[in-house]
Amino acid sequence: MTPQPPTRHARRDPSSTWRRGAKLVAIAVTVVLVAAVAVGGFYAFSLSQRLQEAAVPLKDAPAEPPALSAYNEPFSVLVVGTDECDEQVKAAFGARCSDPGNEGTRNDVNMLVHVSANPRRVTVVSFPRDLQIGIPECTNPDGTVSEASYKAPINSAYEAGGLTCVADTVSELSGQSIPFAAKVSFGNVVNITDAIGGVEVCIGGDGIDDPDAGIDWEPGPRVVKGYDALAFLRTRKGIGDGSDLARIGNQQQYLSRLINKLRSDEVLSNPGTLIGLANTAVNNIEPSESLADPIRIAQLAYTLKDVPFSDITFVQFPVVDDPADNNRVIPDQTSAATLWEALNTNAPLQLTGQEGANGGVIADPSAPTAAPGEPAPEASTPAPDATDASAAPGVVELPSNVSGTKANQATCSAGNG
Repeated sequence: MTPQPPTRHARRDPSSTWRRGAKLVAIAVTVVLVAAVAVGGFYAFSLSQRLQEAAVPLKDAPAEPPALSAYNEPFSVLVVGTDECDEQVKAAFGARCSDPGNEGTRNDVNMLVHVSANPRRVTVVSFPRDLQIGIPECTNPDGTVSEASYKAPINSAYEAGGLTCVADTVSELSGQSIPFAAKVSFGNVVNITDAIGGVEVCIGGDGIDDPDAGIDWEPGPRVVKGYDALAFLRTRKGIGDGSDLARIGNQQQYLSRLINKLRSDEVLSNPGTLIGLANTAVNNIEPSESLADPIRIAQLAYTLKDVPFSDITFVQFPVVDDPADNNRVIPDQTSAATLWEALNTNAPLQLTGQEGANGGVIADPSAPTAAPGEPAPEASTPAPDATDASAAPGVVELPSNVSGTKANQATCSAGNG
């Protein structure tokens, strides 16, 4: 087995900040799935050609061809974010892109988007970048083979064999079939965020003061786009306890508010915006071969369009400190088994833990609260179809170390500035 370089999930040297950088991966798949509904004709053919140029194979790719109808089976989409230096961000990233010690590309963001059927539910599982797990034998795009590793950080899988290797790694860890996957990088994040006009996030606590991320923001609502969005998603020292685990909750706040915006009339009622989003997304993702087809993307988008926000759940994969190094983490197998079983049986999920691990986010204090004896009002960014999943029969209470939120729950960054 090949040993891997050590990583940490707590405070680290500032010189490697940008390697821990862009966390906005889910934006790519979300934008593509929603925007592609508007794509047709010759334009769809053009998008298909561009998608296929960068497409990679997956062993669990569906056999049936795409169709302009709902996707009838449960499915998963793996969303991967890499820390490579694109041309449009090199100047802004400084040493991250000029220091030879920072060479290489790592999958610093790994989100498994699980979609069930009858009824539809969506669960987004975020895996910490410093999670120590087994990496299978992988074949690189150039045909070379990387040996399997018994124990290595999950964010070393992309270097071992690209997007396909990351999908195989997450599939082995979770036991989930992964028929679809997509990858985005630093520059992709900037381009896609600009295309949607930014997202309003909530800065809570004492505000965010993180010189490494270029942030010094006061508490309150703030629309972030472009480099501001990238800085917000990569900030670590400015929130919670300053760890990568705290950062995940912040990323999930962004994704939840992004989904609310994409499902709003502001975006869906504007065909020009949808076409622009589709074009930008296609130019900024590396898809699996199974996702390199506008008809397939439109099919998945149609399948997801009516999922209640209360059935869209963001969770962090449960972990414990690695006994060999408490700056790393390993899977909590017992809690993880409860999570995967709930997804496999399509049970409604009830969160019992905190909104985010390691104090990364807090409940939005501006969200309305109920007076004694009155039913609780909805949060400040809810879907109009939100319901109480905990009242449904067969509900599964997730262990307390499976932190997370629903898409109809508003959270704020727990700034420690």
